[in-house]
Amino acid sequence: MKTQSQRKSTSSRSTRKPTARRSSPRTEAPFKISYANLSTALSNPEMLAKFDRALAKVREQIGERAQRYPMFIGGTERWASVEFAKTTPINVELTVGYFQKGTAQDAQDAVAAAKTAFAEWSALPWKRRVALMRKVANLIDRRLFDLAAWVSLEVGKSRAEAIGDVKETADLINYYCDQMEANNGFVRELEPEAGIAKCRSVLKPYGVWAVISPFNFPMALTGGPASAALIAGNTVVIKPASDTPMTSWLLTTCMRDAGLPPGVFNYITGPGSTVGEELVTNPDVAGLTFTGSFEVGLNLIRRFSQSMPRPLIAEMGGKNAVIVSSKADLNKAAEGVVRAAFGLSGQKCSATSRVYVHRQVKDAFLDLLKRKTEALVVGDPTQAGVFTGPVCNRGGYETFQRAVAEAKRSGGTIVTGGNVLCEGEFAKGFFCELTIVDALPLDHPLFGEELFVPFLLVGTVDSLEEAVAEANKVQYGLTAGFFSKDRKEVQYFLDHIEAGTVYVNRERGATTGAWPGNQSFGGWKASGNTGRGAGGPYYLQQYLREQSQTVF
Repeated sequence: MKTQSQRKSTSSRSTRKPTARRSSPRTEAPFKISYANLSTALSNPEMLAKFDRALAKVREQIGERAQRYPMFIGGTERWASVEFAKTTPINVELTVGYFQKGTAQDAQDAVAAAKTAFAEWSALPWKRRVALMRKVANLIDRRLFDLAAWVSLEVGKSRAEAIGDVKETADLINYYCDQMEANNGFVRELEPEAGIAKCRSVLKPYGVWAVISPFNFPMALTGGPASAALIAGNTVVIKPASDTPMTSWLLTTCMRDAGLPPGVFNYITGPGSTVGEELVTNPDVAGLTFTGSFEVGLNLIRRFSQSMPRPLIAEMGGKNAVIVSSKADLNKAAEGVVRAAFGLSGQKCSATSRVYVHRQVKDAFLDLLKRKTEALVVGDPTQAGVFTGPVCNRGGYETFQRAVAEAKRSGGTIVTGGNVLCEGEFAKGFFCELTIVDALPLDHPLFGEELFVPFLLVGTVDSLEEAVAEANKVQYGLTAGFFSKDRKEVQYFLDHIEAGTVYVNRERGATTGAWPGNQSFGGWKASGNTGRGAGGPYYLQQYLREQSQTVF
């Protein structure tokens, strides 16, 4: 791992093979980027300049010039009696903005506003709803760099990760619009009864839909489910993580400026114990999407339908494994692992956190993994050339230190990293070294615990069967990766791995980087409760319920 200071004082080196370009940088359209081509897109000087200009504008609105931001309920701004300051994890002394500490009453009012707006919104022809939501996607595209600059500062995301988060949101909206159109609004003619009656199946919206979203993808994991609910005809109340209120406010302005009617989209901020609790217990909330930890998600699943069955889409954690066969391309495998393990400093539910490598290639693979990790730059993520920045909050910072200490106590070998960075440019942020640990026993608890920090475990196995068994041992089943040139091994992996999103020989990210229309993203076991992946062909239907209609 390189720090930003080390990068400035040494010559640039990379162990990654150049990515083939389908077009010249000048013709690479900003709105065609995805996680698959971000590295190419960001080599475009025009794109770099656009981000720099956006970042300069954002920096003029933070720190001593930080502004106050409202909630948005029923089409009007709402101010609370108490506010909280959101700072950037890059420098905790730098305030991003001041946000409202909403109350249970604010949440009740937002649900009431959404309930009032539901009748008109759900009655709007679905093509009109799609047209409005495409306007939202277009606004997000037009504001791409401004939004990404805010995301980078608020979360601590690198330029590439921030741009990807924002762009994915627009693409999710357009994808769900495409699905609505492809299915003709989910109206299907059935066989006529007795050859006379007109019979059909119609999918209809539920009502008020709440979205409780996480910090790590504050645009995509708020805007994605919210847009699916809206396209289906539901009205929405969003409650973002307290770490990322700014991004959700900016999403709210896109919804507002696109012309969504008052009350159709509502934004509230505040503690989960009050605002979040009201959304869970309010009987007028017809459905809920939650993205977060397994523990919180399971609690919501148990409680949300206590008095009345209600749909809840819970997208929870992961402890994602990569298996490296003795027949793998080791360079490709190491590249895929480091990008998936350390992108966003490991703060992805899809991040690679375990690698099971065949004993025959273990030493060679670990050497490549170490060298590639140490070539990555950790620093201010808003700056060009930085691979990753800090963890988002103090909780992650402390979790990282606990995991390293536990690994050392248990006899693990720190291959690289293992320290927090707290001097110079890192003194006021939550920066951690990219860390690889070897030699822990395969049954150690760290192999099963989701950490959400840049901490990668390597385990040695003697067969593919053993590796798959170890990968499947944990309670999670979100993503998994495999590297092998042997087709029979690939098929064995695909037939036996217990995960909802799997990748084979994927160099750009061994377990991360799903994109709408390319990969549906969802988990098995403790990673999700519906078996329907976001950005896939079966996701939108979850926000609708079926009515069978027979008319003589």
